[in-house]
Amino acid sequence: MSTTLVADAVMESFVIEGGIPLSGRVSAAGNKNGALPILAATLLAGEPVTLRNVPRIRDVETMVALLADIGADVEWLGTNDIRIDAANAQKVELDAELCSRIRASFLLAGPLLARFGRASVPPPGGDVIGRRRLDPHIHALAELGVEIEVNGRFDMRTDGLQGRRIFLDEASVMATENAVMAASLASGETVIGNAACEPHVQDLCRFLCSLGAEIEGIGSNVLRLRGVQALAGGEWRIAPEHIEVASFIGLAAVTGGDVTVENVVIDDLLPILPAFARLGVRVELLESSVRVPPGQELQIENDVGDQIPKIEDGPWPAFPADLTSIALAVATQATGTILIFEKMFENRLFFVDKLVSMGARIILCDPHRAVVTGPARLYGQRMASPDIRAGMAMLIAGLCAEGVSTIGNVGEIDRGYERIDERLRALGARIERVEAR
Repeated sequence: MSTTLVADAVMESFVIEGGIPLSGRVSAAGNKNGALPILAATLLAGEPVTLRNVPRIRDVETMVALLADIGADVEWLGTNDIRIDAANAQKVELDAELCSRIRASFLLAGPLLARFGRASVPPPGGDVIGRRRLDPHIHALAELGVEIEVNGRFDMRTDGLQGRRIFLDEASVMATENAVMAASLASGETVIGNAACEPHVQDLCRFLCSLGAEIEGIGSNVLRLRGVQALAGGEWRIAPEHIEVASFIGLAAVTGGDVTVENVVIDDLLPILPAFARLGVRVELLESSVRVPPGQELQIENDVGDQIPKIEDGPWPAFPADLTSIALAVATQATGTILIFEKMFENRLFFVDKLVSMGARIILCDPHRAVVTGPARLYGQRMASPDIRAGMAMLIAGLCAEGVSTIGNVGEIDRGYERIDERLRALGARIERVEAR
């Protein structure tokens, strides 16, 4: 297997010359948050699994390295296709250094428990965007019959997973995924209430069903599973990344470009487009693509009574938390005032000082709320990306700013966006990847 992206990477920066409208066509990559649990779920299969449209990003490479470390046979068949045969997997203690790189490492707990009855998982890494509770995972697995000891690691064991009625105390995406994977091979029936129902959770459930799992209620917040004795192998295509599609919509809108994003599931955009419309962003929807027409005059749409509007996030089908940073960056270029209300993560908005240094007019009211007034004339600055989505917000700002911007720590952006600099150059952007100094 290739470990190019997993090895310690040279620190790199993006150098961006702003003010160039983007133009052309781009294909959405596979969903990062769909690929990670599906990769973990291959441990449940008794035969080889081939996955297509897998995004070749740092987080995926780390998950692949974790699978290889516990004994799975992994082989990249092409740039975005991988074959995984977990028949020889036997190690239940996950590597601490690899786990420290991604939060999704904890997704291996459910499959390991279902397969071996044991799992030893270190605390996961991931974006530093606020407290991200593991309690829903622990409670769900405990309900299924798992004994858990926390002592620097999460040491878990079970004499056999038993189906139960589970109610998650928050609609956690990863806790839902862990519970679904574990319950797929549990004895009896499991009902998961307050389940997350994001597109990537649905993709995982449909993938498991293609291998022989029995899951009802996909797309709703109540999932009903009847455990089966074994899952077969098969082939699956990872669904496209709706967060990336929305990111390209934002990039096109602020640069005044004419961009068509292909390989899109239109239904996945339905909770997202109203928020962009509130910022004055117009799009044209086709069967499996979305076009951002050129030369848009972004105008914030006030609420009834000429009140200041807001964009707020929440569990699906609310506006996704992963897009609040992107919406905020777009809002800096729209005429009017809007409140961005990030309810889910208390550190997500702490990057706005970078945009303020570029000339953006933003008041950070508290860790969860920012008031944006636009349009602001942005000027190139030197910045560093603290997390994946803040990095994309900085890219949006840099591409519409006057002058040259430098964004450091682009490894964070690479964790979520595949070859983003190459794909932006194909749309006409002036962006180069350079070794950081």
